[in-house]
Parts: sequence; structure tokens; C-alpha cells
Amino acid sequence: EVQLVESGGGLVQPGGSLRLSCAASGFPFSSSTMSWVRQAPGKGLEWISSIHTYISNQYYAESVKGRFTISADNAKNTLYLQMNSLKSEDTAVYYCAKDWGYSDYVRGQGTQVTVSS
Repeated sequence: EVQLVESGGGLVQPGGSLRLSCAASGFPFSSSTMSWVRQAPGKGLEWISSIHTYISNQYYAESVKGRFTISADNAKNTLYLQMNSLKSEDTAVYYCAKDWGYSDYVRGQGTQVTVSS
């Protein structure tokens, strides 16, 4: 069974940083495509970044490019999202997802990120 467990969210001031983690199990993490998506209050899911864990190719939405960095530690089966220069509009529940974009994608329970002074 695919399991994804996010952690690392919290309250941070504008301009601050957070690092999210996603512990993965139940599938071959080192040969997967993993993503981070988020859902702001009252809005739908928004894709923000993906990585091919086997070749480390990274992809970003324009809204986070240059501020967020996705990475994967295949030895630990863990996905990360380093978030810098956070803005109030980054406030959302952040989810890691396997096979985002496919009908059978799987995502975790999410972790709340709140950017506020």
C-alpha cells in the first residue's frame, strides 16, 4: 500500500523559510515521479513542483520558481520541499503526491503552511 506522510509545516513570517518532508513507503520511491501540490483556502489543488527521483530532473510552477527547491533522498525514501522567501499567498495545505496528473495518483494527508506576520 502506498503511504505518504508529510511533515514540517507551520506558521512563518513573510520572507521566512520552511522545509517540508514527505516519508514514502509501499512503492519503489527511487524510480518514481513525485510532486508537491497545495490547496489554498477556498481554492482547488495547485501543482507546484515535481521530480523524477531516478534522474533528479526538477520542474516548477512559475509561482514558486526561484524560491522553492524540490529534492529526494532515495536512501531515506523521503521527498523534500525547501521553501524560501515565503509570501502570504503561499499559505495552503501542502501535499506530496505520487503520479500526479494520472487518474490513480496518491497524495498524503497534507501539512499546513501559514505565512503571516
